[in-house]
Amino acid sequence: MSLVNIQMMIGIGIYLAGMIIIGLWYFRRSNASLEEYFLVKRSFGPWVASISAEASDMSGWLLMGLPGVAYFTGMGEAFWTALGLFIGTWVNWAVVAKRLRSYSQVVDNAITLPEFFSKRFHDKNCFLLAIAAIISLVFFSIYVGAQFVTFGKLFSYIFDTNITVMVILVAFVVTFYTLLGGFRAVGMTDLIQGILMAAALVLVLTFAFFRSGGIGEITERLKNFPRFTDFFGIARPDTFAGMQRIVNGVPVFGPGGNYGFLAIISTMAWGLGYFGMPQVLLRFMAIEKVSMIRSSRIIAVIWCFITLFAAVAIGLIGRALEPTVLNTANSSENIFILLSMDFFPPLLAGIVVSSILAASMSSADSYMLIAASSLANDIYKNIFKNNASDSQVLWISRITMVLVTVFGAIIAISGSQSIFRVVSYAWAGLGAAFGPLVLFSLFWKRTSLPAAVAGMVSGGVMVVVWKNMIARFGGVFAVYELLPAFVISCLVIVLVSLATEKPSSQMEEEFETAKAVEL
Repeated sequence: MSLVNIQMMIGIGIYLAGMIIIGLWYFRRSNASLEEYFLVKRSFGPWVASISAEASDMSGWLLMGLPGVAYFTGMGEAFWTALGLFIGTWVNWAVVAKRLRSYSQVVDNAITLPEFFSKRFHDKNCFLLAIAAIISLVFFSIYVGAQFVTFGKLFSYIFDTNITVMVILVAFVVTFYTLLGGFRAVGMTDLIQGILMAAALVLVLTFAFFRSGGIGEITERLKNFPRFTDFFGIARPDTFAGMQRIVNGVPVFGPGGNYGFLAIISTMAWGLGYFGMPQVLLRFMAIEKVSMIRSSRIIAVIWCFITLFAAVAIGLIGRALEPTVLNTANSSENIFILLSMDFFPPLLAGIVVSSILAASMSSADSYMLIAASSLANDIYKNIFKNNASDSQVLWISRITMVLVTVFGAIIAISGSQSIFRVVSYAWAGLGAAFGPLVLFSLFWKRTSLPAAVAGMVSGGVMVVVWKNMIARFGGVFAVYELLPAFVISCLVIVLVSLATEKPSSQMEEEFETAKAVEL
């Protein structure tokens, strides 16, 4: 290993050591009870709740996937995706946060999203709980794998070596502090990681902007790539065997294409996913007071705007600075790493690049904890062993985390799928299965238990069906699977609710109580 690599490794090592220390710091406090371990006894302040929510949501996709899309195909898809996510973030905080915070406490202090659904609809047979827990376990295991793919891409690009040891090392660190410190350690590490992500994006963007010579020079370089900077267009790299052709040191593009209304709506549908993302919704439930949500929303929206803008801009400017280095869709996701290594001395570059680890770790830890709570609390305790002690549930939770970690590491070591594509599939699955039900359970008193089950199942199943069957017809059917699945789930919930018996008077009273607490 070269001296440069050793210095970068030291910078990354400093960051990883800090995360372990946080896990050790919160070990004793976080293991006091299940509510403390999984929901910090609803004690997060505005900064921890907001930044940790956004950091856990964005993942390594923010620093690799999104800049990679902008680098390879230009402004169109990247901009509209970012805009959809920004709008979704704002609406979620503005509409869902208060009601969910109050309602989850009203229904016998639910500490996970599946448990909230079950208690909200008086699911005595735990059928709804089981389905929600299984969906969480499956899709979050896939999500963990996507984060470990990020680890693999990062280390293979920087060190040009076997990634197995490094993926296992980082996976161990994430699992270690999550196992020890629970949701409190996850929240505090995510706060630090979110700040690091934003700082690194702004720093790299600033250096890239001045290194490129400013707006005029960037525009001049990019105008030779058809439709590259067009909000309503998409650049089309001329590829052979998946690699963009380079002629006389210049990347070759085709004539480009239109990014029309259907494509824009499809891309912006990413924002719908927020209503069903447990890693974000749990932060709403964990906020100490309902009155803190307004300040949390302001912090979250500002953070989201800064990071999304910087990520897209880095991809565009990166193409202007390094037009031929990354010539496949997969390799283009390394543009942030490439610029960091070009701009900064190795030790500082190691710390800056650690922001990618931060992005992935801030998501992986939340996904592990949610998967663990789904199996240990929602399935084991609530379905199979109601009298299980807190200690037993915590041990089941830890074993689940280890198994999910192993699964994610295997995916990262054995494959190299695009982070953007892997995340988009899992995002759609969770968004369509949970999103409509969250909205209807919070804001429509008439929603019934059979409708909740039907809506959740139809949304999740339709994502798989649309992605693998219907979308192949192309044309109007080639939309992001989250959009049609979300709409179908909403329709199913309404129709089944109207066709079945109205909720009990107790359920209606709880609904009104939650509504009054919010006000």
